[in-house]
Amino acid sequence: MDTKKVAHELVDLLGGADNVVSATHCATRLRIVLNDDDKPDKSQIEELDGVKGVFKASGQYQVIFGTGLVNKVYAEFAELTGLGTKDTDGGEKQVDHADAAKKKMNPLARIARTLSNIFVPIIPAIVASGLLMGLLGMLQAFELVPPDSPWILFLDMFSSAAFIILPILIGFSAAKEFGANPYLGAVLGGIMTHPALLNPWTLADAEPETIQFLGMNVDLLGYQGTVIPILLVVYIMSKIERGVRKVVPNAIDLLVTPFVTVIVTGFIAMLFVGPLGTMIGNGLTWGLDYIYNTAGIFAGLLFGGLYSTIVITGVHHSFHAIEAALIADFGMNFLLPIWAMANVAQGGAGLAVFFLTKNPKVKEIAIPASFSAFLGITEPVIFGVNLRFMRPFIGAAIGGALGGAYVVFTNVVTNAYGLTGIPMFAIAAPFGTANIINYAIGILIAAGGAFVATLLLGLKEDAEKKK
Repeated sequence: MDTKKVAHELVDLLGGADNVVSATHCATRLRIVLNDDDKPDKSQIEELDGVKGVFKASGQYQVIFGTGLVNKVYAEFAELTGLGTKDTDGGEKQVDHADAAKKKMNPLARIARTLSNIFVPIIPAIVASGLLMGLLGMLQAFELVPPDSPWILFLDMFSSAAFIILPILIGFSAAKEFGANPYLGAVLGGIMTHPALLNPWTLADAEPETIQFLGMNVDLLGYQGTVIPILLVVYIMSKIERGVRKVVPNAIDLLVTPFVTVIVTGFIAMLFVGPLGTMIGNGLTWGLDYIYNTAGIFAGLLFGGLYSTIVITGVHHSFHAIEAALIADFGMNFLLPIWAMANVAQGGAGLAVFFLTKNPKVKEIAIPASFSAFLGITEPVIFGVNLRFMRPFIGAAIGGALGGAYVVFTNVVTNAYGLTGIPMFAIAAPFGTANIINYAIGILIAAGGAFVATLLLGLKEDAEKKK
């Protein structure tokens, strides 16, 4: 493939280089912010060599090329548009792109994108902890080592560390997203998990000490494993830091701004925001738990059927915060298996399209896009295949609903977030063989149900060709 030729044609079809505000890329997609979203010729872009789909979301015009190819196209695209060669690993252009994209989003999408930017970098730590918990559980369940073995001690330390210092990780990541000093964000996370405070992660049944301060009763309770308190605290910290910096002379900024920011935000955190955030977080997770246990399979039907629609809006990026809170409060994540059913269902529907379509380009896209859905990456099959014909998307919703109902009925859970599809077996394993088997059955129900539903619904390819 001549990637330079493809990039040149893409620039023309987007309305020219002058219409491109900024661009970046992720693992599979070229993400572009345009001055005028009405200028691109979507149907012609979809016919470009290597393009697997085109859609608009999160304030960006997104063109799916697939893993590896997107990097090469982006390099040529960036050169043609004068955007440099920065990528999603960081740099000035990436910051500009994120700001440009946010300006074009509605308020709800902005919140979702902000939460995604905060939690996605933390996913490797959470996944690693989940796998370590699985290894620890396996050693204990099968009595492979004595209970007092150093293996148990060390693996317990390794697996719980990420959750104990979760406010520090979130504090650092959130401060970067809110435009504050990330190290001050980490310091606030450290204050909220200080050893002087009772650690609820390891001492759940103990009562915290209460002290009197400025006429208030303050519980010396730590925030290990919590999510919402540190998010609120760091957001306030970012406002305080910027406000202080505006009035402090440059000559003493390094001394005064961090000092004032930490002491003021620290007191606000311990006296007001921390306890309030805990109440909000507990209310959210316990509310979800109530719905999950009360509505049962109906909750699975609803969430599994609607999740892919939520993906289109981009709001699903905010779910990592909720899932992290569930793990902190209950030690398990019962939402992720439902999302996983929706994802593999998209793959099942995509496979059905492969057998139904007579379009060679669609056939070429359908197989790899469907396989990526089984690995947890759904954008290629959703936007490149199923949404183009709509009926397969509906078929996938049916399969996702059926699979979601099954995993709820059989209580399938994980101990982390960030992995769906086949890779999710790794973070479902710690809960036993039955959990793994039921998850596998759920995949068969979701993918198979979507495949059959799509075959029954059929395609309207004539309508697609007119677009």
